[in-house]
Amino acid sequence: MATIPEIKQTTQAKMDQSIAAFKNTLTKIRTGRANPQILDTVQVEYYGTMMPISQVASVNLIDSRTIGVQPFEKGMGAKIEKAIRESDLGLNPASMGDLLRVPMPPMSEERRKEMTKLVRHEAESAKVAIRNLRRDANEHVKKLVKDKEATEDDLKRAEVDVQKATDRHINEIDSLVAAKEQEIMAV
Repeated sequence: MATIPEIKQTTQAKMDQSIAAFKNTLTKIRTGRANPQILDTVQVEYYGTMMPISQVASVNLIDSRTIGVQPFEKGMGAKIEKAIRESDLGLNPASMGDLLRVPMPPMSEERRKEMTKLVRHEAESAKVAIRNLRRDANEHVKKLVKDKEATEDDLKRAEVDVQKATDRHINEIDSLVAAKEQEIMAV
């Protein structure tokens, strides 16, 4: 059976992982600026296997609105271009010899609002995950009290500590959302 400090430590670590996953999700949400990670979800056929573009080409920024994709092998350019074009990202790559230039089209006001809604939805999912971790931690501590391995005072202190961790992580999510919304709405 875990002790109260172990429960708190595990909960803290899992909450940190939730924040990291949320940050990762945010990097994939499109803003007006180019971000090479937006292509992470695009798969391209490579010798009969579907692979992420980053494994068959180097992906980097050419300028603030253009992503450059340089295939590692000569014949892959057309396949990568087709995969990007057919993805649901709304991107239109242009081939320049071996290099693919992927300009980021400016987002309409409507699209920006959609992206903001998506950010808020993802934030709510992350908050729910953190609240679930809080609930699980509190249930573990209550079980310790029930099994006479901890006192009621320990329970109260643990609940306060877990609530502080929860509040801290939820505030971090809120500040990440605010920053991302600012980025999306910047023209």
